[in-house]
Amino acid sequence: MGPRRKGRELALRTLFQIDVAEMRPEEAFAAAASPGGESEEACAFAHQLVEGALGRREEIDAAIEGYAIGWTIGRMAGVDRNLLRIAMYEILYLPDIPPSVSVDEAVELAKKYSTAESGRFVNGILGSAVRELTREQPKDASE
Repeated sequence: MGPRRKGRELALRTLFQIDVAEMRPEEAFAAAASPGGESEEACAFAHQLVEGALGRREEIDAAIEGYAIGWTIGRMAGVDRNLLRIAMYEILYLPDIPPSVSVDEAVELAKKYSTAESGRFVNGILGSAVRELTREQPKDASE
């Protein structure tokens, strides 16, 4: 498993604890990290995801709710909600990561850590976001 996948898993565990157990970010990160279990690169990526998702939480949550027709953030399963936050942060603010990678990673983690239906749920919301955001981007002038 690559460092970014490990980083996403660590970010998910951290955000889940912050969200559900109402822990402070430093405490949650320390509790989520397994001693000696993650590489420096994975930890750095996880920190970036956690800080980014928390720093832009209101904006990210509003975007998620905009694509999750009939769902509020509060009604979503805790794992799904935090996976969506991570992926939406990547899609909106990390242009070096292709959106398809962010979506695929979130779907795989949903299948691993959440319910049987979570993969489709997460894919549907993120797929809608990517389609709309792709439509909104201006075409390259050379095309």
